[in-house]
Amino acid sequence: MAFACVKGIIILDGEGSRIVCKYFTNDFPTLKEQKSFEKKLFEKTHKANAEIIMLDNIIAIYRMISDVYICVLGDPEENEVMLLSLLNTIVDSLSNLVRSGEMSQMEKRTLLDNYDLALLALDEVVDEGLVLEADSNIITQRVALRGFGDDLPITEQTIGQALSAAREQIAKSLLK
Repeated sequence: MAFACVKGIIILDGEGSRIVCKYFTNDFPTLKEQKSFEKKLFEKTHKANAEIIMLDNIIAIYRMISDVYICVLGDPEENEVMLLSLLNTIVDSLSNLVRSGEMSQMEKRTLLDNYDLALLALDEVVDEGLVLEADSNIITQRVALRGFGDDLPITEQTIGQALSAAREQIAKSLLK
């Protein structure tokens, strides 16, 4: 049985600038190569009507929502239906977070303000290129638990959560 592999997940704004990006292979080892690929990808997709494109021997399945492009990258031999399903899972997970109130709208500003939640959602979907979960409801629940759990150990908290917890502890100790 072969495992589904993903080369990367890219979220760009309406001008082609990176919002969130995770590469899982060494196809683009430097930041310069990554940005160059992202620029070419945006130029090819921002006016296209399709959901799939082949660029530099990489399949890119993408969707535009508001002012955000969400793109899943895969190997040319990878199943396009699986990549599309993964894209739908990511879109649905981020949309569920929007509807549940942790984010107000899925747009560039909101994703930047809630960068930690977006990264947690991507981490719940894919780990080192392997698809871990395809159910957007489960992903949303896990992110919501990790995003707002005050009783999580410090090692499982995001930087924002750890700073917030530290700030609360300092405030409590100063008030005593």
